Amino acid sequence: MSWALTGAGAALVLIVMWDVFHTLWHPTGQGRLSKTLMHAVWIASRHLGTYGRRLSGAAAMVAAIGGWGVLMVLGWALIFVPWMPERFLYAAGADPASGGSVVDALYLSLVSLTTLGYGDITPLAPWLRVATPIEGLLGFALLTAAVSWVLQVYPALTRRRVLALRLMTLHRSGAVDAVPSMETTTAALLVEGVAQQVGQVHVDLIQYAETYYFRDQDPSTSLADTIVHAQALIDAAGRSAHQDVRRLGDVLEEALDELTRVLDDQFLDEGGDTDGIVAAFRADHGVDAVS
Repeated sequence: MSWALTGAGAALVLIVMWDVFHTLWHPTGQGRLSKTLMHAVWIASRHLGTYGRRLSGAAAMVAAIGGWGVLMVLGWALIFVPWMPERFLYAAGADPASGGSVVDALYLSLVSLTTLGYGDITPLAPWLRVATPIEGLLGFALLTAAVSWVLQVYPALTRRRVLALRLMTLHRSGAVDAVPSMETTTAALLVEGVAQQVGQVHVDLIQYAETYYFRDQDPSTSLADTIVHAQALIDAAGRSAHQDVRRLGDVLEEALDELTRVLDDQFLDEGGDTDGIVAAFRADHGVDAVS
């Protein structure tokens, strides 16, 4: 029974590390645990008004990081608890019977994971003496990974907001409607530039799927608000008399189709055409409710 609990704890630790790897370092994956936690926060934020929607992305990431930490502490506590107090040395004044094995195991796991290491409970068995510093290393790695995750996400959010702002600017300036009558080079550069940015946002969404859960309250920087202007640009390019512009319009249409396909596969499960997915994306981000 002791080794069964230890094995269960080790399995839980491995599950957490696997989820961290897929969420932070796998180029096209997202851990199921973190995705479930972030999606739960996303759903809950719908009932918290404007303030809740504004904090949904940050809260989702905090929930994922907190979930990893809690499960890691529990996993290591399961590893330690079967061997307490017999395989551990308690400092003078510490009573093994006062808190109980479960409390002591949770305490040791927490101070080891956070690398505090008070030293009032010390393992005696050789393999336990190796296990506790390993937990400290994993705790340090988890903290470093969490900080790196935050630093990686915000540049991706910036690129998405830049695309949204460009689409809004093109719409408000009348440049979208003017594409059919523009000079060929000007129109081609405009459509090609938007297509490149859509492609970048597509890649960002695959690598940093958690960016989906960030709602932008300003319509000018919200892709959910401005994505319809990309569709209008595609239609305008299709009406151009210049073949090169029309072809670049097809490129933009394909890039937008690929982006919406990722949105549908990972978050919406709409299963329809691009227009239906765009409508579902806007509704999921509360655009219709705001307007």
